Amino acid sequence: MRHQLKTRFVKKSKGKISRLTFGSSGSKAASQESLPGAQSYSGLDEDKVAQKYLRKIAHQKFCVDIAASDGTSASNTRALFEKGWEGLAAEFDGEKFAKLATSYALFSGARLSRNKITPENVIPLLKAHGTPKKFGFLSLDIDSYDYFVLAKILSEFRPALICAEINEKIPPPLKFTVKWIPGHWWSGDHFYGQSICQLHTLASRYKYDLVELHYNNAFLIPSELNPFGSLTPEAAFQKGYAGKKDREIKFPWNKNVDFLLELSPVEARKSIDHLFREYRGKYELK
Repeated sequence: MRHQLKTRFVKKSKGKISRLTFGSSGSKAASQESLPGAQSYSGLDEDKVAQKYLRKIAHQKFCVDIAASDGTSASNTRALFEKGWEGLAAEFDGEKFAKLATSYALFSGARLSRNKITPENVIPLLKAHGTPKKFGFLSLDIDSYDYFVLAKILSEFRPALICAEINEKIPPPLKFTVKWIPGHWWSGDHFYGQSICQLHTLASRYKYDLVELHYNNAFLIPSELNPFGSLTPEAAFQKGYAGKKDREIKFPWNKNVDFLLELSPVEARKSIDHLFREYRGKYELK
């Protein structure tokens, strides 16, 4: 969920695929990809976090942004397109897509798609736009059945770095996900996405390591590429969200559910079931 959009709670030409690159602290490409003073388009500097990891792992300069918004505000990939990356940016909202198309006309390697991404269409869409099997960076943030879309992607593709939003209201060890139901839309409330433990289960199945939780965005790297070590979902959640000193300032809309962080797993599950009572049958919670 794009950081700016969450304020709703408180009133939210094809080129050739680039060669495989490997960043190093001494290379020109690496230094350009992670300048401390470089502009950030992301809501919480997620694009800078991504570039930090991309400097150190082998990757193709091809990105996929699912729910790319207008391509400028709260974008995790625009900075990469500005550096000459190729990639696919998908957005369904008509007004946002119009702005995206206008803005990304500057980037010859950008392929655009106006689509509501689902588990049923994501693989054909990526293939239709020439996405390489081992592309460089995936940003996923569709505020709903993200888990099932990511599961489909990982069944056929292996991005070098993934930034996937979690539902930060749901603490470990609970496993929560919105079910894949055609026609479902995010209503602007707390009901969306997947918990960090649900995401970790999927990551483990496909041999991805959880390397960081940056507020409500988890970063994953294939185990065979990862030089950073891995975190448990509990450790990542505490360091990256629950223990953040500025969490209440950056996420004021979570004030009415912060009590969940202090409950036992059994109590938290009961409270979440009550919180989402109008959505019964539309989610999984373990």
